[in-house]
Order: sequence, then C-alpha cells, then structure tokens
Amino acid sequence: MLIAEIAQKAKVSPATVSRVINQPHLVAPDRLARVQAVMAAVNYAPTPLHRRRGPKSRLAAPKEIAVWFVGARKNPSLNWFQDQLLQVQSTSERQKIDLSVLYTESPDELPRALAERLVDGVVIQGMEPSPACMQKLADLPHVWFMTRRSAGYPGDYVEPDNESNGRMAADYLQRRGHKNVAIISTDPSYSAIAWRVRAFAERAQELGLTLHHILGKAKPGTSYLTHSPTHEESDQLARRLHQTTPRPTGLYIPVDHFCGSFFRAMRQAGLKAERDYEVILGNYNPVIYHNLDHLPAALDINLPTLVRKVVDHLVWRCENPQATGRIGISVSPSLIATSAARPTF
Repeated sequence: MLIAEIAQKAKVSPATVSRVINQPHLVAPDRLARVQAVMAAVNYAPTPLHRRRGPKSRLAAPKEIAVWFVGARKNPSLNWFQDQLLQVQSTSERQKIDLSVLYTESPDELPRALAERLVDGVVIQGMEPSPACMQKLADLPHVWFMTRRSAGYPGDYVEPDNESNGRMAADYLQRRGHKNVAIISTDPSYSAIAWRVRAFAERAQELGLTLHHILGKAKPGTSYLTHSPTHEESDQLARRLHQTTPRPTGLYIPVDHFCGSFFRAMRQAGLKAERDYEVILGNYNPVIYHNLDHLPAALDINLPTLVRKVVDHLVWRCENPQATGRIGISVSPSLIATSAARPTF
C-alpha cells in the first residue's frame, strides 16, 4: 500500500506517515497511534532504511508548521500565506513543509494544535497573543510575522522594514521635484501605517519639505486591513487635500487597500493624477495595482521573501531548540518607479 493511501485512511498528511516511519519520536501520540493502527490493519511494514534502493535522501523530514492568525475568523482573504508558501516551495527543494492554518478570534485563546504540540512550530500573525498564551507556548518554536507586535514582544520576528518604506517614499518625492508633500491614509493607528508615517515625516523634515498629515480616524481595534474604507472616507480625505493651502503635489499613501476609491474621489474633486499630484504607494499588490486608473510609483514589501525568511527561520528554530538570544529580521522594500515623465509642479 502506498503512503498516500495510508495517510488518507489515517486522516493525516503523507508527510506525517513518512515521519511515523522515519522519525516517530517527532509525531504527536494520537497521530502516531492512528497511523500505526492503519499500517497494522493493512499489514504494511516499511522496508528497513539500509535495504531501500536508490540514494538515501539527505533532506530533513518535512516540518509540520502552523500559521496562527490571532484575532481573526476564518477568512478566504487570509489565504495569502499559503499561496506565497506554495510559490516559495516550488523554487526550493531544501525543506518540505506541511502547513496548517489556525484561527482564534481572541488573543487569549490558544489553539488545541499548539497546546497539545501537534506541530513542530508556529508562525504567529495578527494580534499579539496574551501573556498567558505566550507562556503556554513555552518551548514550542515560534516566530512573529509581519508588523503588529508590540515593542516589548520577547520572541523572534520577521517583518517588513517600515522605517525604510517611509524614508524611501520621502526621498523619491523629493527627487521628483516636490517641495510640498502629504501623507494620505485611513487607519492611522494600524502599526505598519503608524511606523511608515513617522519615518516619512522625519525624513521629509530632514529634506526641508513642507509636510501635511491627511489621515482618517484611528481604529485601534483593527487587526487586519482586510476591508477597504467606505467611499465617504475617501471623499473626506480628497476634500481635505483639495482644501489644503498650498495644496500638496507629492502624496505618500502608506498602504494600497483604499487607493482605488481615493483616486476616484480625487477625480470627482477635479484633481488629475500626474497633472495636479503624484503618488507613491507604500505597498504593491498586483491585483490592486493593475486595476488602478494610472500606475504610480510603489514600494514592494517583497512578500515572497518575507514568507521564505519566516519559514526558514522557524525551521532553524525547530532544529536548534537550545539556541538562546532573540533574533529579528527585517526585509527592505524595493522601488517600482513610475513610467510617467518627470513632473513640473
């Protein structure tokens, strides 16, 4: 019987069956018993390693890792991690990953798979788990991913370089000849936005630019930027920009989830891109970007690289459980320059 058939009968992944055969000490007791029961029922006996034909693989056994979306209900919009991981794995055979996705609406709730150590390690994303949950994680390898950790978060992390994002945006607008600039955004309390706004403002001051903050209302309970703001919010931001004197010509939009509605509001206010203003986005989502009415400059946070880094680092933590010290990894954005001619504002 093939390993895939045993996996199907035992309701586990083929990677788990492989681990039962080769590294049973790494398998959770309930899964181990389930797989061994199926193997016994079908009289399956794996060939001893020294008698197997062909070259012996030097690759590590597949790692079972979880991605824990803290403060989130199950939502198709959060499938981006699996999508990115598939792309990463297709380009590298060094490490196979068996991925599961966990959701908890509260940071006080620890998923059963983590409490019972049914995975080798976990990537944490979203809200920061409560101190009680972090204490329960204890020796389970874990790495924080993306931005919303607090300054006092004690563990390893992998995140975009939000400070570079804001500073690069200010440098870009200054090089393009803008002297009067503005930051435009909803959700200013969202941590990535707050960090980018602060860095942009500091760099704009260093460059001697006139700066305006045109920001929406703070939404402190926001865990994910999964919903675009209402058209009314974009209308308000466009009106405030239109009424600002002197009106800024260089605009930094730290995230892109609302820029389509904002550009529509700007047109309705009588302002035309590349004539009355120029934009640089602090994020690049191809689905959003290529549906805009024009293609502004953007800063790509390099999500595939971030996913590869967090998975590689979690695997390292799994393989080096005694390593001490806190490790933080940040990934700098890449500039996607506009094809528009240099403006003459």
